[in-house]
Amino acid sequence: MKVKLKFALPSVALLALMASFWGSAKDGSGQPLKGYEVATLAGGCFWCTESDLEKLPGVLDVVSGYSGGELESPTYKQVSSGKTGHIEVIEVKYDPKAVSYEQVLDQFFRHIDPTDDQGSFVDRGRHYRPAIFYHNDVQKQIAQRFMTEIDELGIFKKPLKTELIEFEKFWPAEEYHQDYYKRNKIRYNYYRYASGRDQYLDGIFGESRKDDPKTLRQLIDEKKAVSSIKPYAKPSDDEIKSKLSELQYYVTQEEGTERAFRNEYWDNKRDGIYVDIVSGEPLFSSTDKYKSGTGWPSFTKPINAGYIVTKTDYHLVYPRTEVRSRFGDSHLGHVFKDGPAPTGLRYCMNSAAMRFIAKEDLEKEGYAEYLYLFDS
Repeated sequence: MKVKLKFALPSVALLALMASFWGSAKDGSGQPLKGYEVATLAGGCFWCTESDLEKLPGVLDVVSGYSGGELESPTYKQVSSGKTGHIEVIEVKYDPKAVSYEQVLDQFFRHIDPTDDQGSFVDRGRHYRPAIFYHNDVQKQIAQRFMTEIDELGIFKKPLKTELIEFEKFWPAEEYHQDYYKRNKIRYNYYRYASGRDQYLDGIFGESRKDDPKTLRQLIDEKKAVSSIKPYAKPSDDEIKSKLSELQYYVTQEEGTERAFRNEYWDNKRDGIYVDIVSGEPLFSSTDKYKSGTGWPSFTKPINAGYIVTKTDYHLVYPRTEVRSRFGDSHLGHVFKDGPAPTGLRYCMNSAAMRFIAKEDLEKEGYAEYLYLFDS
């Protein structure tokens, strides 16, 4: 197991910290460290998948190894024979407060070929095939839904052939395989280029994927936003006035701001989504809401970036980034770069610009497609 420490402590304190932190870990068990969760994924050569998943913020540790076969403590030579039933996998330990299971899968799918069940790029054989070893029913449901959405997106041109397999056991690979991309940079870079992995991914996502990456969730939501758009004509000003309260009109139409701590949703803790008070377009989810201490409802991200627009305003002399709804053109609030992980953003919204729909009412209100937000 690899311990990544980014700060120095006195030796006695360090030993005590390590003992308490790693004491609950069980090598080869696939069980999470206390407070953390585990994803077990197969995407071809584990040198590459380990490298790609370790770059995801919120991931704490990635270990290369084997799963799926019956032979205890298999060696690389045995697995690579293709006769043991094992698959090369990585065990990903992540902090669920910083990154979700779906986001781990998103990073995974954006760095593999999920349509090839006979190998992975230059490496052929079923022991290199793509698979997700789910640890519980929640992981299984999230993976099934996400793969269905990826298939419907059609970005991979061919149907996904990634297997969903119930997790049983994980065996770490030999030590020389761990962090191979760091320890053997020249050989790793040569292998990765020769494998064709990055050339394939450039063809799918474009060569700009490294500098300006879009997640699969963003691509899926953008497609949903476009396909779900119904002709919408903004009501007349008189109609809007008759529908809204004085405060709602002031906030949404005159770019006003309600009072902190004296608004409807700043401390709302119920599960559900927030929609535009005028147009009804979905804006934010309670799953991304957090206590910012500002007195306004704050979120780390919108449900779907396709439903909002941003622009710079100078109402307070210094520039701020205003957030408006795309179709209702309602003023919602502002976004700041002082939020928590995983986005680092704080969408500071006005309660008066939104209507809250509880999770149990989503289907009745016509928002059943957003029930997936509450799978975990």
